Amino acid sequence: MVNSEFLFTSLIVVLVPGTGVIYTVSMGLAQRWRASIAAAFGCTLGILPHLLASILGLSAILHMSAITFQVIKFAGALYLLYLAWGMWRDKGMLKLEQSGQKGNAFQIALKGILINVLNPKLTLFFFAFLPLFITPDASSPTGQMLGLGAIFMLLTLLIFILYGILASTASIYLLNSPKVIRRVQKSFALIFAGLAVRLALSEQ
Repeated sequence: MVNSEFLFTSLIVVLVPGTGVIYTVSMGLAQRWRASIAAAFGCTLGILPHLLASILGLSAILHMSAITFQVIKFAGALYLLYLAWGMWRDKGMLKLEQSGQKGNAFQIALKGILINVLNPKLTLFFFAFLPLFITPDASSPTGQMLGLGAIFMLLTLLIFILYGILASTASIYLLNSPKVIRRVQKSFALIFAGLAVRLALSEQ
């Protein structure tokens, strides 16, 4: 049975505005909902290489000593704190560029794949994220990681599609409101900091 805490945490992580969200929302605003769905599929597929890399790395770590596993946990906690600090300090607004050039679904999806494949921070993030919910002494840690990764990607796809559909009908005003963006960013920063503390203090 899937950990409810994993589902909640994954939902929060996916909702954090990032390059994939920006691209999907941009497609929704500029080319309507069909384009945003193609972008969502592309961005989700772009996660796969990073997820597999982190799964293979974590699988190897789980077969090493307990000390090695603790080191990667603390490294992950530090990375989450780094994300939290950066988000707390960021005073910029989410800016969406609407382009008059329209591409077909394949071109839009391909760009979405490249956007996430070329983002090395995703691999580091999964190294920090997955250890929160992995049981090192499980009969199949790799299978557990694959299952959690698949759930995370499904949530990503669904949330990104929702973002895109809403963007195709909603006003851009809310996304470009400095006060709203600052409140959202600070809220997510606190959540990331909390995840970092939980990771560092977890016994497994």
